[in-house]
This record gives sequence, C-alpha cells and structure tokens, in this order.
Amino acid sequence: MDFQDVVRRRHMVRTYTADPVDPDVVDRMLRNALHAPSAGFSQGWAFLVLDRPADVDRFWAAATPSGATPGRWLRGMRTAPVVIVPLSCKAAYLGRYAEPDKGWTDQEEARWSVPYWHIDTGMAALLILQTAVDEGLGACFFGIPPGNDGAVRAEFDVPGHFTPIGAITLGHPAPAEPVRGSAASRPRKGVEEVVHRGGWSQPS
Repeated sequence: MDFQDVVRRRHMVRTYTADPVDPDVVDRMLRNALHAPSAGFSQGWAFLVLDRPADVDRFWAAATPSGATPGRWLRGMRTAPVVIVPLSCKAAYLGRYAEPDKGWTDQEEARWSVPYWHIDTGMAALLILQTAVDEGLGACFFGIPPGNDGAVRAEFDVPGHFTPIGAITLGHPAPAEPVRGSAASRPRKGVEEVVHRGGWSQPS
C-alpha cells in the first residue's frame, strides 16, 4: 500500500471479527516497531504479545476496573484476537547516557527534559498501527486505567523496570464499522491551525 494511503486510512478500530490474525503478520509489525527512533539507540522497549484467547481474557480481566459495566467500547474491544502491550524502560535510557560516549557521569533523571523512554516506545507503537493498516487489519491504541496497570504487570510477570505505556488491540475490522469516538464529533485540525513558521505569531 502507498505510504500516503497508510497515513490517510489509519484510524482506531474498536470492533473486530472472529477471524484469526496471521502470526507472521504480527511478527512483521514487531520487526517494524524495532525501527522506531530511540535516543542514544537505547532501545528501551519491550512488547508483550497476547494472541491466545485465554491470555487475551486474562488481560481484560486485569485491565478492567473492578465493578465496571462492560459498555459498547469494552464489548467491541474485547472481540480483538490479539493484544500487544508496548512497555518502556527508563533504566535503559538512564544507563545508556551514563556510558562514556555520552559524557554524563550519573543517571540523574532530571537531565532529561522529557521522558524519551515513553516517547520512543510510543513511536514504536505507531509503527505497529501503521503496519496494521498496510496489512489490511484494524488496530486501536488505548491507555490502561491507572488503577489497573499494577494488575496487568502482576498477571503477566512484567519486571518492575518496565512500564506499560498503553495497549494495542489488533484484528480484522468488523464490516462497516462506523467511525466512533471523538473523531466522529470533532473535526481534524488543519495545517494552518497547528503549524507556526518562523515563530508562534506567524501564520502558516
């Protein structure tokens, strides 16, 4: 698929068919994710892949707030046959930049203006989303509720130095799924609204 088509067609899919996803396609997504940029080539990321029904059910049991009523969103998302959890590792970045070629002599987090471990892992997640479009699949990136990230870590034995930045559902889009969520009611901003050339006060 042409790259511009991938960009144009990418959207969050929230309902899936029961058709399985080819494991080779999932592997391609993960290989592509490894081409995301990472500060200092730290590569402080990991990906928890859940592609068996029992494991997917375990994820939703851990990630769903206790007592929550399954609404339309959750019922649709739970139809996805695959869930990928991208995880970032701050320690990998702090350690990398304390190496001789980077010139820092400590691992002080305050040296970082923004948490690149999360940013880079987010870029890797985007490559997974784009590859899904290229393969004719649907995907949705979403956040794990703050009170449930610990349960997800415990359920899947995630080491303490890795942080789930969210999760991605993956599968074949349900036929004629309507556009839902905020994108259905809010227009996409134009370039002239968000681009500032030469200074903030300058028109695009």
